[in-house]
Formats: sequence, structure tokens, C-alpha cells
Amino acid sequence: MTDSRRYGFEGTVPEISPDAHVSRESTLVGDVTVRADASVWPGVVLRGDVGPVVVGREAHVGDNATIHASSVGARVMVGHGAVLNEAVVGDGALVGFNATVGTGVEIGSGSIVAAGTVVPEGYAVPAASFVRGVPATVTPLAETSIDAEATFEAYNSGDYTDLAGRHDDLFE
Repeated sequence: MTDSRRYGFEGTVPEISPDAHVSRESTLVGDVTVRADASVWPGVVLRGDVGPVVVGREAHVGDNATIHASSVGARVMVGHGAVLNEAVVGDGALVGFNATVGTGVEIGSGSIVAAGTVVPEGYAVPAASFVRGVPATVTPLAETSIDAEATFEAYNSGDYTDLAGRHDDLFE
């Protein structure tokens, strides 16, 4: 790789889809895959040294997030400053600003992790759940007043795909 912020590790190098948008101000290390139409914004660290990092198709990782040895599904939004450590985030989920998702956590598809939430290691969050608090509590979205469709529309991954495409000066 020609960019100084892309590092190989023990024979693996980051693989970035030609249709992805990866900021020159992000850092990718080792076994990292960024799929088509995904975006990785400034200050993000994706570290695939003890396990792979996968950023799914049309997923978006906000500024200053750190993802270590984790899988992020398709159409996932990871908010600014979020931390994921050896976690799995299902398709269509939202991880809010400054949330911390601990080792071994699985976030089910279509779930919402509120901003600032701390999800302790080992949690298994069912699909379509609302997760909030320190430490996290889990409630089925159907039992909340949250309009999940409106929430996801507000964080529409298509809007981020479009926005990333308009930032020629920011992305490779």
C-alpha cells in the first residue's frame, strides 16, 4: 500500500473495495476488509491483528471510532467515537456515538445501541433490540416508543454513501 496509514501485519494487508470510501486520515492494520459503498471517516482505527475486521457493504464508521478484531454487517452505522472490541454487529444495526461494545458481544440485526452505552463483554443482544445505559440494558424495540424505521431513516446509510462520494478531498 502506498498510503502510510495502511499497515500489513504478519502477512496480511488491508483490502479495500474500489467502491469504498476510506479517509486518508484513518488507520487500517492487518486483516481488514472494507466492502463496497462503505465509508470509513477521519480518525478511525481498524485493527485486524488478533482477528479480522470486516466493514460490511454500505456500512459507515464515523470519525474517531476504533474497531478491533470485529465484524460490522451491511448497512450498519457506527457513530463517532464508538469502540468495538472483538464484537459482531448484525446487518442494519446502529451503534451510537461514544458507545463501547465489549469483547465477545453480539449485536443482533436491526438493533439500536444508544449513544454512550457500555455493553459489557459477552452480551448477546437479540435482533431488533434497543440497548442503553451503563451497564447496558436490553429492551425489544417493539416494547419501546422508538420508531425504528424513522431512526434508521435519520441515519440512512445511503445518505452517508452520497456524502462520502462528495468528499473527494477526504477519501482515497
